[in-house]
Amino acid sequence: MSDLAVPSNYLPILIFIGVAIAFFTVVMFLGQFVRPNRPYRAKMAPYESGSPLFQDAHVQFPMRYYIVAMLFVIFDIEIVFMFPWAVAFSKLGLVGLVEMVVFIAILVVGFWYAWMKGALEWD
Repeated sequence: MSDLAVPSNYLPILIFIGVAIAFFTVVMFLGQFVRPNRPYRAKMAPYESGSPLFQDAHVQFPMRYYIVAMLFVIFDIEIVFMFPWAVAFSKLGLVGLVEMVVFIAILVVGFWYAWMKGALEWD
């Protein structure tokens, strides 16, 4: 058997992927012919939250908005790392506890730094 030969265990997966791609293609093309297509002016107008547009869509957001969003994502993702630790807490023992205390200390230092720099102020 050569290195490039596909093992027989992968054959059902390849068949499944092929059927999924074929089904997707058939449904998309069939949908274009079956669905109604009657565009009119109001249907083609831009729509945002039920209110009509009152200015150009290319509005600059303040940089503080992005900083707060990035801080939220960073701290949110770091909090997610605590769930596996909580599940395996009894198996980790003292070493796991010390590692989590160091991890939380790093989070607190980062939070304190962001707070002192004023990144959490929304003015």
